[in-house]
Amino acid sequence: MKLEKLVEQFAENVAAQTDAIWRGDAKTGNKHARKYGAAFDKLRAHGDAGRDALAALFTHPRMDVRVAAAAVLLRHRTAEAKAVLEEAAKGEGMVPFEAQQALQRWEEGTWALDPA
Repeated sequence: MKLEKLVEQFAENVAAQTDAIWRGDAKTGNKHARKYGAAFDKLRAHGDAGRDALAALFTHPRMDVRVAAAAVLLRHRTAEAKAVLEEAAKGEGMVPFEAQQALQRWEEGTWALDPA
């Protein structure tokens, strides 16, 4: 599968998970979380080329998609990912909270979404 298609699947399923959570539909949200996790696993299988393809989402129009991409790319694209997360963390609500948590885990040294 082409990298661009996997990036699209990641973005679509992050957005769908967020939308499901806002509707109070955890079951559907979990289904989409598994799908974007699987897309990321396939991107990782392509090594740094897959990770670099995912970095295109740093400028996605939806904050939740930007934050999800940045959270998983902290090790690979540290400066760029931190900048995305720091900007998102300035807000209030669920997505800024997620950005804050990703940054906190990174600073604590407990972050492990894409180990080396």
